[in-house]
Amino acid sequence: MIRHALAVLMLTAASGWAAAAEIAASATEIRPILLGSKMPDVALRTVEGKPTTLARQVAGKPAILVFYRGGWCPYCNLQLSELRLVEEQAKALGYQMIAISPDRPEELSKSLDTGDLTYTLLSDSQADALRAFGIGFRVDDATAAKYKEYGIDLEAASGASHRALPVPSVFIVDAEGTLQFGYSHPDYTVRIPGDVILAAAKAIAERRDHLQPKR
Repeated sequence: MIRHALAVLMLTAASGWAAAAEIAASATEIRPILLGSKMPDVALRTVEGKPTTLARQVAGKPAILVFYRGGWCPYCNLQLSELRLVEEQAKALGYQMIAISPDRPEELSKSLDTGDLTYTLLSDSQADALRAFGIGFRVDDATAAKYKEYGIDLEAASGASHRALPVPSVFIVDAEGTLQFGYSHPDYTVRIPGDVILAAAKAIAERRDHLQPKR
C-alpha cells in the first residue's frame, strides 16, 4: 500500500509540477518546483532569531523539509508531533529533519517549548522559501478576518503584512541538494503520513546506493 502510494506521488509530482517564484492567489493555484530541481537557497531565521540560509542549515546532508502553516494550526501541530515518531528512523537512514513556517522566531520558540520537538525549526517570516518552492499562497481578506475571530492574527504571527501561508508540503533532498520527492495538498487538513515519508526516504536512499555503488 505504502509503496503504491509512493509511486503515485512521485509520478504525479514529476509529471505535473512546474517552478514558480510568486505567491499564488489561492491554495489550489500553487505550482511546486519540479523533482530534479536544485534546492532553492533562501534566507531564513533560527529559533534564536539569527539570520541563516537553507543551504547553511542543510549543510550538504540529505534532508526532509517540512513546510507548515504555523504553531497556531492544530493540524500542523499534530503533524509535527507525529513526525517525532519517525525522526530516529530517518536519522538512521542519514536524513535530518527541518520544519519551516512563516512564524517569526518568537512564535517558533513557543512551538518548540509546547511540542517538545527535537528537530530544527526555521522561520520564513518574509515568505522567501514559500516563493522559491512554489507553495505559497495569499490569504484573502475574508479568510484573514475569520481567522482573527478565532484569535489567529497572521500578520502578528509572521511579523509581516504579506499574509502568505504555505500549502502544507514535504520535500526530500539528497546530499547534492537535488529534490528527490515532493508532496503538497491544497486542503490543509490532509497531511502525508509519517510512514509514507519514511518509505520515500528509504526508497531514495536505496536508489542512490544502487546508482552510485561502492567501489
